[in-house]
Amino acid sequence: MANFFTSKQLTTIIVAVAAVFIMMGLLTIVVHVTDSNSESKTESSTTDSDDGNGNGDLKLKIKSEGVDDGGDDDDGDEVKVQEALEGDPYKELDELIGLQSVKEEVHSLANYVKVQKQREKQGLKTPKLSYHLVFTGSPGTGKTTVARIVARIYKDLGILKRGHMVETDRSGLIGQYVGQTAPRVNQMCDSALDGVLFIDEAYAITQGGSEDYGAEAVATLLKRMEDDRDRLVVIVAGYTNEMKNFINSNPGLQSRFNRYIDFPDYTPEELYDIFQMYLRKNEYGVSSEAAQYMKEQLKRVVDSKDRNFGNARYVRNIFEKAIQCHANRISTTKNNTTADLYTLKLKDVKGAFSKK
Repeated sequence: MANFFTSKQLTTIIVAVAAVFIMMGLLTIVVHVTDSNSESKTESSTTDSDDGNGNGDLKLKIKSEGVDDGGDDDDGDEVKVQEALEGDPYKELDELIGLQSVKEEVHSLANYVKVQKQREKQGLKTPKLSYHLVFTGSPGTGKTTVARIVARIYKDLGILKRGHMVETDRSGLIGQYVGQTAPRVNQMCDSALDGVLFIDEAYAITQGGSEDYGAEAVATLLKRMEDDRDRLVVIVAGYTNEMKNFINSNPGLQSRFNRYIDFPDYTPEELYDIFQMYLRKNEYGVSSEAAQYMKEQLKRVVDSKDRNFGNARYVRNIFEKAIQCHANRISTTKNNTTADLYTLKLKDVKGAFSKK
């Protein structure tokens, strides 16, 4: 090669080739960084985007649901939207197991609204009425189910146009950084317009301490309740004492939430009726021995319950464990009959109570 190129020319060629390789390496890095940034932006489209100072735009995932499966899924930032179902909400309310005092309260509210609407049509004075509600009681006593029915009743009465319900809790309202809480609350309210915003365990909003953003959430919520008073109904729910303390902690909450509906715990008999409901819905039956054992155990559990007792949720868990025990028992048997596949035996129900 020395015969064809001088030393100076050879040096120039080597430098040029090296420069080409360096440029190719830089191009690869740029492409990799660009792809990474694109992936990062895609991932952050459903989370809190941060501008470097903790002040980012909030984007929450909204999941619409047409049918209630009775579940208690925790979807993080995902918001449950229950669309108004077809059918008679008053009939559905009356067909709920137990909750007699709750049914009477809801019917009384509906009757009052109907009469005031009639008075208004006749040009008579009507007192200002707040449609916001406080549901108090233990877990698993039907608060969410009744809230969905109330949303549909409000639609039937002409209070709400859409009658859907948006369900959330503290995690869906409180941001992690300065400037995120108000946008969260506003987005929740926007999604609930012409329907009901249901806040479960609402007392937890203000239990984060002095450095928490609970006060900002409450202030933003109160402003939206006032600004959209003809399009937004808010129902808050939680333990009785905690909810009373929460409402009484703020004059704005006191003035807007003045109707309480208490949800009593289910009796052992009502819990057994709920168990039978799960059996019917899932096409299972139960032997007489298993049924008797179930009744005895429910009475024992209710007699020794604490404030965290899950009521209907507890029964649902027992049912799910019982059908698992049933499956384990008959899975190794060939040619199971319809009765074998259908009937829960004493062993299955005992196993459900023994499972942790």
